[in-house]
Amino acid sequence: MSGLSKGIARVEVALRWDPSPLGTAAHDLDLIAGTFTADDPYGDPAYLVHFDSRSPDGTIALDRDSTDGRGLGDDEVMTLELDRLAPRYVRVVVGVMIQQSAGRLTFGEVAGTGVRVREGYAQLASDDLSTVAGATAAVVAEFARDAAGNWVFRPGVRGFDADPATFARILGTRPGQ
Repeated sequence: MSGLSKGIARVEVALRWDPSPLGTAAHDLDLIAGTFTADDPYGDPAYLVHFDSRSPDGTIALDRDSTDGRGLGDDEVMTLELDRLAPRYVRVVVGVMIQQSAGRLTFGEVAGTGVRVREGYAQLASDDLSTVAGATAAVVAEFARDAAGNWVFRPGVRGFDADPATFARILGTRPGQ
């Protein structure tokens, strides 16, 4: 039956965090997705989706964007329609970065962090980012095409100590680079 698998088609990545303490600067966390082509699967992203934007072809969209973590439920939500991506795209990497406008802030200093990845009603992964508490950015999901061209999920969270601009450039690097 595995030969009949269509792979992952449409996923949602949701991020949540608690607002900063009263009287302090707002904590602003952001979801970001980078797409990578077969020509450069671990190099520079072909394009990025972040800050209330969508991909040029409409297959990846940031549906909800919060700047302070206030509100009920998920603070940021990104939808990825992997099955509609052009065949030249072979990887999509999703990360979370913390805006550093009020000084260096790590995941360990932001209360209530959590990220969830699901396809339909099936939860593929969830994490509270505690394993990357000292990081300012993290890769939280990776999707890649298998040999048959189907999309598969590669779980795992990798932390980075990088400002948002640097993280946008390096989020697709191989682990250990």
